[in-house]
Amino acid sequence: MHKKLRGTGVALVTPFHKDGSIDFKCFGNIIENMIENKVDYLVVLGTTGESVTLTKDEKTAIIGFVVETVDKRIPVVLGLGGSNTQEVINCLKNYDFDGVDAILSVSPYYNKPTQKGLYQHYKLIANLSPVPIILYNVPGRTSVNVSSETTLRLAYDVESIIGIKEASGDLEQVMQIIKNKPDNFLVISGDDALTLPLTAIGGDGVISVVANVFPREFSDMVYHALHGNMRQAREIHYSLIDIIETLFIEGNPAGVKEVLEIQGMCMNNLRLPLTNVSRSTRNRLESLLEQHSAAMKKTEKIS
Repeated sequence: MHKKLRGTGVALVTPFHKDGSIDFKCFGNIIENMIENKVDYLVVLGTTGESVTLTKDEKTAIIGFVVETVDKRIPVVLGLGGSNTQEVINCLKNYDFDGVDAILSVSPYYNKPTQKGLYQHYKLIANLSPVPIILYNVPGRTSVNVSSETTLRLAYDVESIIGIKEASGDLEQVMQIIKNKPDNFLVISGDDALTLPLTAIGGDGVISVVANVFPREFSDMVYHALHGNMRQAREIHYSLIDIIETLFIEGNPAGVKEVLEIQGMCMNNLRLPLTNVSRSTRNRLESLLEQHSAAMKKTEKIS
């Protein structure tokens, strides 16, 4: 599993029709585009997939659809976490995990548990999970940081906890984890803009948002970084960095869905309380995409 989930994972968007229903046709096209462009695995029902706005029946339908569409061509990781430990356990008992390779579990949010509470929460659900667990530390959303000490304690104490998606933005914390972790414990970037530096200090890749719209390029960047080809990795990193920053100006997945609409992949429909990006942000994204496309064509001619 360590080898399968090393590289570029994509936190998939959930496409919606104008009436708010799930657009499974566009969803299938997006999945096929990811696989054709050589991403390493897919993450479904994460933050980017607007999972908190989906009903239980919709989540079940999406899991089944993604697993069937992927058909074991690449691994599938399921986003499953929350502030109610017992409810997470109930989901573990009720979901069909056939075709699901691992769980990405966000740390409890809103109720702000202590490090002891975080440890007990993760230990309990990991011991009951039918598939391996990847921790997800994103204090910007949860208001609680999973400390390096807690991460390392879980890594050593619970065999089925196989890695962490680190989105704290604290590279010193990440370095403490990488320095002291078990050999096969994955440290995965949760921030597209920090993927290159995190990989350079020993990380294992990314669960990416921008790869929804640039799957091949971002996968190539991660591949080069993991294999020590830092010049090539830096070139791609800097060619995308302005786009990455602009994608998140008005929240996620509002920015990435705007680009997917520009690319003709799906409509930029969101579920409240999320709303579409402003016209100025769309204009900025369109301009950056045109500049990027022109730069890529110029590079191809030189090559």
